[in-house]
Amino acid sequence: MFGNRRKALLVSAALVGGAMLMTACQDSDATKDTGAAKGSSSSPGKAGDSGSSSGSSSTGGGKDTAKGNGGSGKGSEDGAGSGADTGNGGREQVEQSCGANDISWSTRSETQAGGYILVIAKAKPGITCYLPAELPTVAFGSDGTQAGPAEQSVGEQIKLSGSTAAYAGVNPKSTNTDGGKELDSIIVAVGDNDPDPVSLPVGTITVDKPVVTNWHTAPTEAVPFS
Repeated sequence: MFGNRRKALLVSAALVGGAMLMTACQDSDATKDTGAAKGSSSSPGKAGDSGSSSGSSSTGGGKDTAKGNGGSGKGSEDGAGSGADTGNGGREQVEQSCGANDISWSTRSETQAGGYILVIAKAKPGITCYLPAELPTVAFGSDGTQAGPAEQSVGEQIKLSGSTAAYAGVNPKSTNTDGGKELDSIIVAVGDNDPDPVSLPVGTITVDKPVVTNWHTAPTEAVPFS
């Protein structure tokens, strides 16, 4: 009887030991699985970190782009500031009336119509302006004797720019009598209100009731016939 009980106890012990061994193995496997799970969890974490870093880089790129756009905008402002100021933020060519100081002046003596002085006007480099449809103001001597009109009608406004020239003919002596005053220069202005008249050398001339033509675009049209 005791032998049977002994066998039963041994069998029971063997069963219990086997169960414990299986439990231990399962625990070990579970531990390994948990470690693997932790490693797997860590891997997404790294991916997340990488994503975060990429996001940060993208954000940095956005800032750089914004700076680039800012630079471009500034360049546009600089470009807009490189020209002639129109007063409204733009830089464009402004059309204005000519003053004597806007013009490069020259004269030459002509023999037609008894002899006269041809006055030649060109805009200075970089200037565009308009000569008004009226007589140029031409005066002589210290007393300011002024030339009268050689034409009965008023001329047209002339745009001066680049190589375009305007011409006016001055006859310093329109009379057929002797006498007059001898001078060697004339004073020319664009209209009576021009604040900057210029003195032009013309050689020795006799002045008596001088006359002047309107401005013309061709020298042949600026002959001051009496």
